Amino acid sequence: MTASLLLSAMFMLAYTMVAKRLSSTVLTAPMLFLAFGYLLSQTKLAPHAEVEQVLHITAEVALVLLLFLDAAQTDFAALRRRHVWPQRMLLVGLPLAILFGAVAAWFLLPGWPVFALLLVASVLAPTDAALGQAVVTNPLVPERPRRALTVESGLNDGLALPAVLLFASLTAEEMSHDKVSWLVFGIKQLTLGPLVGAAFGFAGAYILLQAKARDYTSDVYEGVGALALAGAAYLAATAVGGNGFIAAFAAGLCFGSQVRGQCKFIYEFTESEGQLITWSAFLLIGAALVPEALDHLTPTTFALILLSLFIVRPLAIWISLIGTDAAPVTRGFFGWFGPRGLATALFALLVVDKTVQELGEPILMLAINTVWISALLHGLTAVPGARWYAQRIKRKGDCAEVKKLETSP
Repeated sequence: MTASLLLSAMFMLAYTMVAKRLSSTVLTAPMLFLAFGYLLSQTKLAPHAEVEQVLHITAEVALVLLLFLDAAQTDFAALRRRHVWPQRMLLVGLPLAILFGAVAAWFLLPGWPVFALLLVASVLAPTDAALGQAVVTNPLVPERPRRALTVESGLNDGLALPAVLLFASLTAEEMSHDKVSWLVFGIKQLTLGPLVGAAFGFAGAYILLQAKARDYTSDVYEGVGALALAGAAYLAATAVGGNGFIAAFAAGLCFGSQVRGQCKFIYEFTESEGQLITWSAFLLIGAALVPEALDHLTPTTFALILLSLFIVRPLAIWISLIGTDAAPVTRGFFGWFGPRGLATALFALLVVDKTVQELGEPILMLAINTVWISALLHGLTAVPGARWYAQRIKRKGDCAEVKKLETSP
């Protein structure tokens, strides 16, 4: 295990030395870290049992922190007032993606319970900004589309999580003899989690603002406090029977709404230490889960993954933006650049623990195959796709359309 950790640290160091240069190529960080993790698993230097144990710990920490920080960065006043496109994609596009995904799964997974099909669709619905960095940071793409994709990917994992937990509980209930206990479990998960998270978020924000007003703290300590708040919300919700991940997301929403612009850490962490957590999670997924997932990749699951990437999300996003000022090329661009990443993998890991009998493992394998295929396809198309979109907008709309995309809400 020591040798694998050493190799991982050296690979991460090497990547940071060329990260800026690679950002303008088709080689993305998720793609490279997944590939390195897979290669590491083939060397036998990383014992599978130990890697999987580390993955579960890293996955939980990553999901708690990313849910909290993504939510804390959301400016809801601006979202309600100005961001029409992400509003539509989140409130209309996400439910449609789950519905369309369930229909696609119904055709390809005959015999599966209805709630299990909805669970599969919910796991595959959230997108990951980490896999779309080459798009959302590309200066060739106008600001408004970049901002819309960033807001959408930052919130849709937290909004998809209740659906994942609900359908996981309903699937377990449908396949279990003890239906009442699963129903009670699901209700407690979906109600106590948000309540505990909101309480911790508001209380943490109040304490932070009071401490800042009295000059009792500084930026360095505020960062530690924000992480501690996310962990406290997660643990408290878990202790009372609620869902800790929903609690972390709710805590982030409430905390961010109160400290808007007064806690630099929630913006800086995602771009620094947050990268380390994300890269580590992708590496561990590549080492612990991708080899087994490849063995479970069948023509049927491959077809479902392609439908999810090429049809389900693009169609859902296209419909969700009807009636807005989004041009057809913009709707198509948004529909394609919805890569599946950490949220899909980590939600599937949760499902393995929550879903009884035989469906947990197939859902996990489907999710992991979706993640590496998405990392490959979206990674290869991110830079050329962003360049194509920028050129297409200029050709079709000239300077006036570009200016509109830069300045409109």
